[in-house]
Amino acid sequence: MSSRQANPDDRPVLQVGATGHLGGLILRELQSRGKKVRALVRPGSDASRLPNAVEVVRGDLLDPASLRGATAGVSAIVTSAIGYSQRREGDSLQTDREGNRNLVDAAKRAQVPRFVLLSILACDQAPDVPHFWAKKETEDYLAQQGVPFVSLRPGAFLYAPEGGFGQMIRQGLEQGQVFGMTPEGIRITYIAPSEVARAIALAVDEPRALGQKIDLGSDRPLSGPEYAALIGKLLARPMRVAQMQGGRGSRDDDMVAMFRFFQTGKYVADTRRQAELFGPVPKVEDAARQMLAGLGLL
Repeated sequence: MSSRQANPDDRPVLQVGATGHLGGLILRELQSRGKKVRALVRPGSDASRLPNAVEVVRGDLLDPASLRGATAGVSAIVTSAIGYSQRREGDSLQTDREGNRNLVDAAKRAQVPRFVLLSILACDQAPDVPHFWAKKETEDYLAQQGVPFVSLRPGAFLYAPEGGFGQMIRQGLEQGQVFGMTPEGIRITYIAPSEVARAIALAVDEPRALGQKIDLGSDRPLSGPEYAALIGKLLARPMRVAQMQGGRGSRDDDMVAMFRFFQTGKYVADTRRQAELFGPVPKVEDAARQMLAGLGLL
């Protein structure tokens, strides 16, 4: 047997969140760049749709012992896992707080060379938005523990979600309305999930990204009326804005706080560093077209 040490590039990338929508896009981007992928999948989650080439390791961010084997011998960690969206029964912000701290601790113990965190645009300016602030706390913890990291902070996703919410968006568009999040004069940044996935995969190897918190977005922010006009132009029909409404419960309270934060005008990306590291910033029209195509409307 050769005594030559394995090339670090031959080691797998540990991906957390690979079974989600965005996770699937990230996985394809990593594989297209020749990366071996080890996916951390929670017990009970369906991993059958993952490609055969992916090494599946069962574990949970809230179970620190399960992370030790998963993080051993990897060249990087990429995580898009979230709990606040409550995609599965029992999910909560505990994943975004305690779970991410456990993953950082495991990365430090295993001396992982790079930790790529999917964060949120302007999270450090939004202490009243729980899931935003949880990302800021994870960024702080990475720095405190001395784990080499890259934090990517995308704006609002324009995508075709599965399930009831996606159906609601489609029905709204068919009835001539978009769900706006800001009034006239207040703009926010939108981005396509595919662009986020591309940047995350590139951040695994980009040496200039290390230690940075990088905004991700499209070429320009939009107000609610501007967003409606853009969608109307693409669909060749007039669109009106229906303001998003929150309900009751911790998740809904979180969303209401987020919409309130949007009114401050602070949710706007500075895409200069994004362009320097990851190439030309895509137009917001591209993100909108992808969303409409995913909904079967283009």
